[in-house]
Amino acid sequence: MSHASGRGPRVTKAVVPAAGLGTRFLPATKATPKEMLPVVDKPAIQYVIEEAVTAGLSDVLVVTGRNKRSLEDHFDRNLELEEVLRHKGDIARLDEVRASGELADIHYVRQGAPRGLGHAVLCAEAHVGDQPFAVLLGDDMIDPRDPLLSRMIDVQRRHGGSVVALLEVDPSQIHLYGSVAATPCGDDVLITGLVEKPRPADAPSNLAIIGRYLLDPGVFEVLRKTEPGRGGEIQLTDALQAMAADPSLGGPVHGVVFRGRRYDTGDRADYLRATVRLACGRADLGPDFRAWLREFVSHEMV
Repeated sequence: MSHASGRGPRVTKAVVPAAGLGTRFLPATKATPKEMLPVVDKPAIQYVIEEAVTAGLSDVLVVTGRNKRSLEDHFDRNLELEEVLRHKGDIARLDEVRASGELADIHYVRQGAPRGLGHAVLCAEAHVGDQPFAVLLGDDMIDPRDPLLSRMIDVQRRHGGSVVALLEVDPSQIHLYGSVAATPCGDDVLITGLVEKPRPADAPSNLAIIGRYLLDPGVFEVLRKTEPGRGGEIQLTDALQAMAADPSLGGPVHGVVFRGRRYDTGDRADYLRATVRLACGRADLGPDFRAWLREFVSHEMV
């Protein structure tokens, strides 16, 4: 059932696809899931789940694959470690360790064969049921100081249907993303067309889709009928294109243009930038680290 005709139920569930192999970070990801690589002192996926919780989504389904056991262990209690920290009187670290185990109501499902983002979303159907839900990609890290998901939830409450996050990129980079055709609609945009990784000459705009979605449950029926597209995978972009063209399927599809800080932690250079930026903004690390960084840049890099 689509909720396109008016305000649907409140969004409470988030889906985090985390079945990828992380080949861009080999050999570090040979035995460690890419989502568990630390950004400062927390694994990348913890920032993503904290973002969902901050926006009011405390029921999280992580779509995993093989070799992801450490991911599940991280969000579980570690009673032995807690006891050691308690015995040492290290209450600050004890609180941090406990926090990751109490962050949200986290569930897991395995994707099996990696058949694309659309297929990963389809794996969430039994858990999500007949209500709108968020999808947060682990590779896209939104700076905690620049809320995006709460804006998307507001748009979904106003318009119903589905909402995607957009970022203006240099036209020469649009082939790396899904691209949209859109018309202004108040503070957001109404999306009329989507295409996955177009050539720059064929792109409808320089508005790129980034890894945050709010989806009407009608997307599941559309995904079941979506043929494998680019790369032989079931593309979520293709399903959203069908929903934009026929709002009765789970549209309309709106977009929120994000102008804050976002990091592609699947890219090595952006991963390093994320670590530096977040460390600089930390009260406990920032002052000393910024001073060292200024010194390093002015003297070492000449």
